[in-house]
Amino acid sequence: MRASPTIAKNCILASLIGLLAFACFGFTQSPAAPETRQPIAIQFSFDRPIDASASPFVLASVSGLFGSEGLAVTTNIASGSKDAIARVARGDSDFALVDINELIRFRDSTGAPLIKAVFVLFNKTPYAIIARQSRGIRALSDIEGKTLGVAEGDLAIRLWPALARQNGIKLASVKQSKISAAVREPILSAGQVDAITGFSYLSAVNLRDRGVPSDDLAVLRYADYGCEAYGFAVIVNPVLAAARPEAVKGFLRAVIGGTHLAIKEPGRAADEVVNRMDGGSRDLELERLRTLIRENFVTAEVQRNGIGAVDPARLERSIDQIAEDFKFQKRPSAADIFDDAFLPPLGGRLIN
Repeated sequence: MRASPTIAKNCILASLIGLLAFACFGFTQSPAAPETRQPIAIQFSFDRPIDASASPFVLASVSGLFGSEGLAVTTNIASGSKDAIARVARGDSDFALVDINELIRFRDSTGAPLIKAVFVLFNKTPYAIIARQSRGIRALSDIEGKTLGVAEGDLAIRLWPALARQNGIKLASVKQSKISAAVREPILSAGQVDAITGFSYLSAVNLRDRGVPSDDLAVLRYADYGCEAYGFAVIVNPVLAAARPEAVKGFLRAVIGGTHLAIKEPGRAADEVVNRMDGGSRDLELERLRTLIRENFVTAEVQRNGIGAVDPARLERSIDQIAEDFKFQKRPSAADIFDDAFLPPLGGRLIN
């Protein structure tokens, strides 16, 4: 039996309407295109012009580690740790790399914001006395009766009283000569002083670059003579830490990744750092970085406890050492200075 033309047309029309309805259903139920999230803008302060110590941050940036954490990080340069801490306190910067010992002093000021360090990059302080062996200085005890050049604003001299006491050195027996930071190494190189205070990875490397033979340099690292101090650490604005804890965690994960890269590929790190310097030397920054890795980044404590953390008991002892030259209104505790809540678990911080 044949269907009438009218019935056939109606059947075709019904089929088309059904197909159209099915197609529309399929479209409306398909997953929406993922929404593109804007990265979180982060301001980060270095406390001094960039050198090899900035390698973990530089590599975290160029390798896309900050970006993968949803962060857009821009940097600025402060005029020392005190200025960098002030920027974070005001909210002008979200993070900064500063000397943790300066942070300890800052937290004692009246009404100081509750800024804490959340990651320690330098497990040992770079403070050192750099001397000429040809001037009769081979060990710390040889400093008695000598002239020590001290640059204005130098933080190493602030822990000198504790170091001298620990090692039985009479402070009055060491003459201090105030000098400009710009001429610190040239004055020692010229023999106008017997020794200078400074950072081992800066002054010692600079002096070798100036032609002072390595075997004439005595680098007396505070850490080798009983100084408990940690070195440079990342601090965070407390408002950001409270409002965006995941951003803080992501920032630290990226820095840890950048530190791994700097340790694994120091040559690449030196290249990237020099590209951001004005007239930098690759050989000089590579030597600095290798010194930092060996003396400050990868220590026995870091190999046990992972990068970024502190030993609270050691931090307490370092605060006591600061107190020998700084009168606290109210001595801060280790918990006032360092917060480990944003660090990844140990497995994410181990360095071979």
